[in-house]
Amino acid sequence: MFTLHRRDRVQRIYLELPVLSLQKLIPALDGQFPILEYLYIAPSTIHNARMALPSTFEAPRLHLLNLKHFTTPIGSPLVSTASGLVTLTLKCIDPSTFLHPNQLFQALSLLPQLEKLDICFVSPAPRHEIERQLLRAPIVARTTLPNLRVFEFWGVSSYLEALLPNMATPLLEKLVVSFFYQLSFSVPHLAHFVTTKKNLMFGRARFLFHGGAVAIFMYPLARAMLHTFFIDIVCEHLDWQVSSLAQILNFLEPAISTVVDLTLDYREHSLTSERHHQAGRRLWRELLGSFRNVRTLRVHKGLVGELLRSLCSEGESLQLLPEMKELICPLESVDDKTITPFIHEREVAGQPVNLIRKAFPVGRANYKFDSSTGPIYIKSDT
Repeated sequence: MFTLHRRDRVQRIYLELPVLSLQKLIPALDGQFPILEYLYIAPSTIHNARMALPSTFEAPRLHLLNLKHFTTPIGSPLVSTASGLVTLTLKCIDPSTFLHPNQLFQALSLLPQLEKLDICFVSPAPRHEIERQLLRAPIVARTTLPNLRVFEFWGVSSYLEALLPNMATPLLEKLVVSFFYQLSFSVPHLAHFVTTKKNLMFGRARFLFHGGAVAIFMYPLARAMLHTFFIDIVCEHLDWQVSSLAQILNFLEPAISTVVDLTLDYREHSLTSERHHQAGRRLWRELLGSFRNVRTLRVHKGLVGELLRSLCSEGESLQLLPEMKELICPLESVDDKTITPFIHEREVAGQPVNLIRKAFPVGRANYKFDSSTGPIYIKSDT
């Protein structure tokens, strides 16, 4: 408390403490902090409390603002006076405190130096409630973020669909999207947003199916190590995961038509019932149907059986992955009864595929999923 009261000497504040401790310290953030550049406040444990910053708090030299489990400061003097803000991260926003896009855009218009924007809701709001709020006050504001390089969003698709048509981000280099599970996805504005970004071109795609969520990482080149586009959906069952991604990628097909290298990675679904463990041939074909120019397909051993069954035509024309030249999968995951009909069928159709048996075709990357703070991310990629 003594330190926070020396406002003219505080340049950085990093507080990660229990909620009760934070609630005692936060009131000291009143008035102006003239040299404050960095502010990070987050509870050290998951909780249901919503904290708020003092309405008199100002930091005109602030460059980074990262708050978790706070009511949004959008519209407060803290944001409206921080014209040099470079990073704005608002995590775990309670959906009951509805942040209308008009309010968000009005605040963002005052931040011309912003390079990274991260908006994360703590839980899903019902789609009909969001649509009702948007109808009650239609979106009339637009914003241009001339220096934005990274945009991250975690919430429901209808809210993101309301934001994207009204945001101009000419220099965007990375887009990270995390959706809560819903039965159906309609994302035409996301598709248009991605296809119009010259920095979001894709040569490689990597899927990860695991017990907490499903994700897809998109890379600009086949050999690139850093992804520029990421989507994950929080749901447990494999069939739900495949269905959700298939719906989204159906909209994104023009943007992903340049992908030539596709990886299907898998982690055990320990909570998945037998009924949900298999996605079914139709769902897999819908998912893979968006990738028309893939030449190399890498498959984790846990998915090889389902994929081969889905790739076989069974009397249909061979439209799935018509440009595929290589199938890479683990040695022990393929038996002759499964692979021989597939290889023969491709040869007869004039679409021969070279089978490459490798022990770890999808690498040994480490993944982390934390439903309290954000989406999956890669710690190390191979």
